[in-house]
Amino acid sequence: MRAVSEKGRTKQWRGSEIIGYWLLRFSLILVLFILGFIIVDIFTKGIGVINWEFLTTAPRVGMTEGGIFPAIVGTLYVTLITIAFAVPLGVAAAIYLNEYAVQGRLTRLVRMSLRNLAGVPSIVFGLFGMAVFVKFFGFGPSLIAAGFTLGLLTLPVTVTAAEEALITVPRSYRAGSFALGATRWQVVRTVVLPRAIPGILTGTILGLARAAGETAPILATGAAFFLPYLPDSVKSQFMALPYHLFIMSTQHHALAVVRPIAYGTALVLVTLVTLLNLAAVLLRKRYRDKVAKGL
Repeated sequence: MRAVSEKGRTKQWRGSEIIGYWLLRFSLILVLFILGFIIVDIFTKGIGVINWEFLTTAPRVGMTEGGIFPAIVGTLYVTLITIAFAVPLGVAAAIYLNEYAVQGRLTRLVRMSLRNLAGVPSIVFGLFGMAVFVKFFGFGPSLIAAGFTLGLLTLPVTVTAAEEALITVPRSYRAGSFALGATRWQVVRTVVLPRAIPGILTGTILGLARAAGETAPILATGAAFFLPYLPDSVKSQFMALPYHLFIMSTQHHALAVVRPIAYGTALVLVTLVTLLNLAAVLLRKRYRDKVAKGL
């Protein structure tokens, strides 16, 4: 009797496993289908305007002609400022939280606050950046104000990703290094960080890829509607691909005329974000191989 009962229970578990497997598979196929549809739509409608002139010249005639070179350069500049602001600060904060801070109520509160900040709408960061960097610090609408605002936007993701990468390094590595007489900083610098770098890089670059496509934060802190020349300092206004795409898609006086340009801009932006994601994958593989050879 017990054998029959066990057999029936096994059949039930197996049936549930099969159903769960196919639900997960269907979810994956659905997500890939939606993503593929969006990418194919952008590619087919945007590839027609992509040429050397489009990528290397400034817009002209009310942005109905010319290219998007200032927007590409402005996006790269603001992304570099975001990296310079968010990455060192985020990694340092993660190291302190995981390696130095006393694990108690305060550190749990800090971690919970960081996770909550990661879910705050980007327009809130934009308004905060306008109040603090544009007004309080007197940067004005500029590259540095927009870069710092995007840095704050990506900081929670950077700290969380870096800390998760540090946690994956086995505690036995630390214990062994301490037993050999190494200081805490020596352990962090020579043992923990080299093994955590792949995860840190992946999380950081994915966060920056998201920042590169944000419109709301730069809308309030420095992005210009039409600026057919390159910024000459960090306090200059700039054009950016996300804001340019927003204007060309919703605010332009001749939407039908500039729609192909909008799709071309979208294709360039998607390509830029894809390249950032690809860089994350390649860097992670490189450092994983390096650490594996070191072991």
